[in-house]
Parts: sequence; C-alpha cells; structure tokens
Amino acid sequence: MILLRIILASLAVSLLSFVGGILLVSKKTWQQFQSERVSAYLVSFAAGVMLATAFLDVLPEALEKAGSNFHPVLLATLLGIIVFFFLERFVLWFHHHDDGHGSSPSVLLILVGDGVHNFIDGVAIAATFMTNPGLGIITTLAIAAHEIPQEIGDFSVLIHGGLSRSKALFYNFLSALTALIGAILGFFFLGKLENILPISLAFTAGMFIYIACSDLIPDLHQEFRREKRWIHSIPFIFGIVLLWFLISRLEG
Repeated sequence: MILLRIILASLAVSLLSFVGGILLVSKKTWQQFQSERVSAYLVSFAAGVMLATAFLDVLPEALEKAGSNFHPVLLATLLGIIVFFFLERFVLWFHHHDDGHGSSPSVLLILVGDGVHNFIDGVAIAATFMTNPGLGIITTLAIAAHEIPQEIGDFSVLIHGGLSRSKALFYNFLSALTALIGAILGFFFLGKLENILPISLAFTAGMFIYIACSDLIPDLHQEFRREKRWIHSIPFIFGIVLLWFLISRLEG
C-alpha cells in the first residue's frame, strides 16, 4: 500500500512536466512565444528560477543533510559545474560535426540536470512516505509547488533551444519520469541512497548554476545589447522572488 502511494505521488509530480506545454497550448500563445521578445522574458524567468532553486532550495538541503561535513558538498557543487562545462564542450564538438542537429547544447544540459533533480525528489517522496504517509503527502505538495515554476522555465529553455512543442513536452516528460525511478529505488534501497543524497543534491545545484550562468544569462546580455531593454530583467528577479516565497512558505 505504501509503495502504491509512493508511485502515485511521484507520477503526479512527473505529470507537472506538462505544465509549460499546457500554458502554451493555444495557437495564439504559441505564436507570441515564438517572437524573440516573449522568448527573452521566459528565458529570463527560467534563469532566475534555476539560480533560486540551486541557492535557496537544493544547496541548503544538501548542506543540512551533510551536517558539519560540508566540504564534500561544496566540492560536489564545483564538480557539477566542471562536469557540465566539459559536457557542453562535447555537445558543441558534436554540433560541429553534425550540422543537421538543430538543438542548442542547453537542451541536453537542462534535461540531464532536471533528470537528476527529479530523481532526488522521488527519493525524498519515498523516504517521507515510509516515515509517515501524512508527511509524504505534505512533501509531495511542497515539491509540486516549487516544481511548477521550474517546469515552466525548463519548457521555455527547451523551446528556446530549438525543440518543437511536441518534442519539448516528450523529452521533458521523460526527464520528469526519473522521479518515479528515484521513488521506487528509494523504497527498496533507501539506506544506501541516503548516504549519497547530499553529494547528489550539491552536484545538481552545480548543474543548475552552470546552465543559468553559462547558457541563459549570456543570451539575456546579448538581447540587452541588441535592444537596450531593462524590462527583460524583471522576469529574472520575479523568478528568484517567486521561488524564495514558495520555499520560505513551505518550510515555514
């Protein structure tokens, strides 16, 4: 019975990957999104959400789980940035040898980073349901609350990176299904997974920091040089404030 609840909760979280696509489902909204101006607003929002997720949610949780032994957590964060640096170099090299591949390197980076993050969310869902079903429900709602703006941001990045709506929805959903994998593995192997959770969380934070600072923010600077519009900074700040508000409310 507990396993069934864990599976249903993690599936519900995975289905949130469709939120971005649902909001852009109408033809009129889609045409507006395809304009560079609207796309820049959403990429700005995504950058703010990703940085806030890394610094206000994922990294503090990793440090809390690690306790006084925080040095490995900081090292894992740095390692996440380094690994994604070389991963992006590899993707750029692959693009150079495959002109038919139309998507941006940020597409692969966001899918990998989000996949790891969702996997850890699944483990957290399993752990709390096994402790107390009521706590499991609260944890699932908390994850859902901060996943919604992040999924909107992720979908924006995937579209900005060159994917069609259908491909963005499909790949984002596949990435979200790692929550189900994490939940099931957490149910059977929680004792072993618990030891690596702080490192995995910190590594994920490094991934999000790299994507925001290396791929998304430079695009915003390029847009600013072209149009000299400070208004593109507003979604960036809004994304940070929104995540801070949600996290502080849920933790309070």
